[in-house]
Amino acid sequence: METGILSIDSMFPIGRGQRELIIGDRQTGKTSIATDTILNQKGKGVICIYVAIGQKASSVAKIVNTLEKYDAMDYSIVLSSTASEPASLQYIAPYAGTALAEYFMHQGKDVLIVYDDLSKHAVAYRAISLLLERSPGREAYPGDVFYLHSRLLERGCQHLCGGSVTILPIVETRGGDITGYIPTNIISITDGQIVLSKKNFDKGQKPAIHYGLSVSRLGGAVQTADMKKLGAVVRRELLTYLETREVYEMANMDEMSKEMRARLMRGARIVEGLTQYKYQAISSENCIQKFKAIMEGDYEHS
Repeated sequence: METGILSIDSMFPIGRGQRELIIGDRQTGKTSIATDTILNQKGKGVICIYVAIGQKASSVAKIVNTLEKYDAMDYSIVLSSTASEPASLQYIAPYAGTALAEYFMHQGKDVLIVYDDLSKHAVAYRAISLLLERSPGREAYPGDVFYLHSRLLERGCQHLCGGSVTILPIVETRGGDITGYIPTNIISITDGQIVLSKKNFDKGQKPAIHYGLSVSRLGGAVQTADMKKLGAVVRRELLTYLETREVYEMANMDEMSKEMRARLMRGARIVEGLTQYKYQAISSENCIQKFKAIMEGDYEHS
């Protein structure tokens, strides 16, 4: 399931039938990643379902306008239960979206479904449970809040009929803390997570992915041999650069060894090369060519 986003397709690939969590603070580009992934499915025979849970009506309208602008509504469905609607409707929205996804899956079609976002879904369920006078647990959530999301996300799969349901759940964090109750519950259910960092976003990194915390548990199993090999090399170089960058930024370049200077320059090229703004999808073939140019020092960011 190619997202068209260079850093994700190379280092955190998503397979059809996989559940890959997108997690981060407010305004870090979570919805943009999901929207770009939907736009990149044009002409690939994938039906996309976007489920908005507890979002502002204006935000949903903006997403619909974007999908219409890029002719994505021909293969997309938008199911919305906005913040102004009752908690009961917000609770049922993702299940309704999944029922639609399974309908197409049983016809042998591939489906991509986005839940935006499940933290608001959990809040709606908490409100219903408290009104029903059910015993509250941690953070006032009912004891079966884990089951709430597991029975939803476990429906992502590759079916024997040939169809599949790929799920991209979105979860909002506070202060970059991914160890909260709801985030850790959903991380334990999904097949990996793409963590977005507010610090990286403020620095101008787009997409603002935290490369140390992000992971795809399928990894190279869903990649071509060339992409798997190149992606592993790039990620190793990138993580080494990010770990040592702050230390060596304060050092004198003239006093560094030739090998260290070359490594830092290569790391800086990788970070620059991974910069990708909204609606600028890149194919896997171009991704491989771009990475080869970066590693060989022939890449110049336009």
